Formats: sequence, structure tokens, C-alpha cells
Amino acid sequence: MSPAVEDTIAAVATARGVAALAVVRLSGPMAVSIADASFRGSDGRLADAPTRTLHVGHWLDGSGVPVDRVVVGLFRAPNSPTGEDVVEISCHGGLVVPARILARLYESGARPARAGEFTQRAFVHGKLDLAQAEAVADIIHAQAARAHEAAQRQLDGRFSALLGRLRDELTGFCALVELELDFSDTDQVFADLQRLRAVLRQCRGTIEDLVSHARSGSILRDGVRVVIAGRPNAGKSTLLNALVGHDRVIVSEIEGTTRDLVEVDLELDGLVFRLVDTAGIREAGDEIEAEGIRRARDAAESADIVLYVFDAEQGLQAEEEEIVYRLRSAERPVVLVANKADRAPVAAAEGSFVSISARRAVDDPRELSTLLLALRHTAAPLVRDAEDSPVLLNARHRAHLQAADEALLRVEVAMDAGVPGDLLSIDLRVALHELGCITGVITNEEVLDSVFSRFCIGK
Repeated sequence: MSPAVEDTIAAVATARGVAALAVVRLSGPMAVSIADASFRGSDGRLADAPTRTLHVGHWLDGSGVPVDRVVVGLFRAPNSPTGEDVVEISCHGGLVVPARILARLYESGARPARAGEFTQRAFVHGKLDLAQAEAVADIIHAQAARAHEAAQRQLDGRFSALLGRLRDELTGFCALVELELDFSDTDQVFADLQRLRAVLRQCRGTIEDLVSHARSGSILRDGVRVVIAGRPNAGKSTLLNALVGHDRVIVSEIEGTTRDLVEVDLELDGLVFRLVDTAGIREAGDEIEAEGIRRARDAAESADIVLYVFDAEQGLQAEEEEIVYRLRSAERPVVLVANKADRAPVAAAEGSFVSISARRAVDDPRELSTLLLALRHTAAPLVRDAEDSPVLLNARHRAHLQAADEALLRVEVAMDAGVPGDLLSIDLRVALHELGCITGVITNEEVLDSVFSRFCIGK
């Protein structure tokens, strides 16, 4: 289950490029001695220093020539981020200095760390469980404040604690059911079946509640996909440029200019909105435009929110009303946007809509205030559940939770049918196994490789 941890690993933990500082990390049983081979500090050797201390000195190359003046942080096992001896070298940033320090560490006996290997070692040494390790990746990849806050809740252990309570409840009753099997030739009853039914209902309710938050968590993590749709020359591309504050897409009076999907991110109130400009929906003039229109329709049908833009002077056409009706019938939130309101009064449109001038908004962002308010209001229900949940479920979590729920449902059905305890025990153990896979109580090397491959080198 666990990777070999007898070797010492090293990597640059900060982003590559020009910066004031960089950090090189070293973890493993030889971390201190390897660092001592090249570090000369004013207060002596690192091997003689206590844990959780900082040391100022020079880093030397293999010939004893100073490479940089550095600050070294020392963390001894087991009270370190990885549970092993850890040395963190803070040096000047850029490309040359970190690379030379790292090369010297490799010369002295360390090997390059794999993606996520520092966090993986923290998991192996019990510093955090698998769900918390995945939260570390979510924090690293968070693109807005609210996704970061949700990932931080998971890293704090709320999800793991909840799963721990579920497993404790089920483990206790599984033990009682199996104890009865040892006394099957007697009339002794250890498990209170009514109490077991209540526990099963409570556990299934908790699991189903978590699974119901999965889509909201995905939106909070990955962003709200907002597709800008409408007929050609309705002003979709101009609107996208106005929303992001620069010319991201080509704007032209020629119909059919936009042929493919163009995505741009916009952050509002700590939430990422992924704006998607699409080809104008109409009868296509050629095969390429037809493909663009097909993609536009598919994007609208899979969007979290659709901004449907129509010409204020022409109003919403009959075929457009049909498109909007179909989207709303599929429970796809649609915000109607009457554009070019600076040219003419808005013609009649069914339902409420936002009236704007995208052309004016390019120079005056205040023109979009009402539209942005409508966008926030429409997005709020999509993420509200996730903000109250202790976790941002990913596909792996969801699969294990659903498998656990199915196993507990089989236990309920079997109890109602009077199935003996040995068969109940089988499905109870399946549920325990699935819940344990989420936090890593039960896992395998393939799962670990999949989880930690999301991480960057040095984390």
C-alpha cells in the first residue's frame, strides 16, 4: 500500500521563474546529513541543531564555492510536515540559484521527488488522511476564494471526522452481528435490530446528503460555466469583451465571425465564472459554421447558466423563444439579455430580462451592474449547498459513497426479509470498505498514484 520511504527526496517547492525567493525542500532519513554537506551556518552544524529552528548561512557547491546566502529551516521527525526529517532551504529566486542548490542535493545522495511525493509521505506517516491530501491539491488549484475556503474545511478534517463517525457506528453493529454468529447454536441476541435499522437510516441519510452536494461542490471547485448564446450579431462577443475588460474575441458586423467556442474566466465575489462565447445560432452557410452552431447548441445545453443575448430592437424571435423554453424545461437557468438598448427601445420579450448596451459597457463597466447582479443571483443556488457542506466531493469520493449506500440498502432489504446475520455482515463490511477507501484507511498503490498525480513537483 505504501511507497518506499527509505530514500531522501528533494525538489523546488516554488514556481519556476524570476522571483525574490525560492524554496528547495528535502525530506527523508538522510535530509539533515545531505544538507550539512553543503550548508555552512554561523551557529554550527544542522545535525547538532534542535527541531523547528532557522539557520542563516552560505550554501556551497561541490568545490566549496558559495552559491548563495540562504536561510535553512529544520524539522525533525516525527514532528514535521511529512513525518520525516525535513530541511527547507530559502534562497534567492530565479532559475540559476535553486537549480544549483538542487543539483548539489542530488550529488550528495538525494533523488528527485515525484509529483505529490512530499504530501504522499505525509499520508504514509499519518500526518493527514487521503481525503485531506486531496484537499491540499484542491487548495493548490483553487482559482477563487470560495473554492479555497471549501477545500480548507476539508483539510481541517471535517469530512474525515464525519466519515469516521459513520464507520464507528457501522463497525460497532457489524461486530455485534458477527458476534452472534459465534453463538449461533444458542439463543443469545447481541444486536438490537431496531437500533440497527435506525443507524442504517441515519448513515444512509448522511451519505445521500453528501452525494447531493456533489454538483455544487464541482461548480465551486471548477467554476460556473456560463454560455453566452444568441443569434449572429446580437452582440455576444462584444458582451464577453466588456465583461472581462479587454478584447478577448474578434468583433465584427459580419455574421458568422465566431466559429468556435472561446472561454474566458471572470471572478465575482470569490467565485469563478467560466464565460463561453459561441457561434450565432441560425441556419449555417457552410460546414464549418454548421459545426460551430452545433457546438454552440451543445454548450448551451450543458451550461450551468445561459446568457441568451438578443437584439433589443428586433426583440426575441419565435425560434429564440423556443430555444429558451427548451433550456428552461431542462432546468437550465437562463438570463435573457436585451443588448443594443442604446439604439432603440427594447422590443417585447417573454419573461424578465436585463437591458444593456454591450458597446457602451466596453468603455463604462457600470453599464453591466444589473447584468452582474442577475448573474450572481442566478449562480447563488448552484453553490449554496456546497458552502454548507464539509467537503468538495470529487468523482472518487462520490463513487465510494454511492457504493456504500447501495451496500447499506441491501442490508436494510435483507433485514426486512429476515436474512441471517452472516449475510448482513457481508454487506456491512462492503460499506465499511467503501467508506475506508475515501480516507485511505483502505487503499492500494494504484489509488495513491491516481490521487497524488494531481500534485505539482515539490508538494
